[in-house]
Amino acid sequence: MHDNVATSLTRSLCVSACLAASTLAQDFGDRSSVTLTKGAWDALARGDLDETMAFTGKCRELYAEEAARQQAELTEFPPRERGHDAWALNDVGTCCYIEGQAHEKADRKAEAIAVYQRLVADFGFAQCWDERGWFWHPAEAAKERLDALEFDAALAE
Repeated sequence: MHDNVATSLTRSLCVSACLAASTLAQDFGDRSSVTLTKGAWDALARGDLDETMAFTGKCRELYAEEAARQQAELTEFPPRERGHDAWALNDVGTCCYIEGQAHEKADRKAEAIAVYQRLVADFGFAQCWDERGWFWHPAEAAKERLDALEFDAALAE
């Protein structure tokens, strides 16, 4: 399983690298983490998986280091009124979730598993604001997708 995940993560990185050329022509707006995350959500909703990957990859490229720092400072989810303080963590974690969704839509299950595992391991305290008025946790949603994907894989064997 670990070799398969490592291979999938390597393949996912290769997919991201291949898409890097397309990101040169991509308009990322002001390149803020919020703009990149919104762009990723919008591209996913349109079914434009290449653009989705471009936005999620750019968000990770620019903000993963700050997200890791913010994650390291936390021992639990911040209270609701301070939830936006971990802006980089929230957006990078959300982009990892979006990337996993894009891989699933492209039937790249092994790559989705690798991205979801990274989200759970590295950005577990990420939160995503729902316009209906609450935070949801991308790592928890990723764990649910991991369970479903691993169950599907076990059935296929």
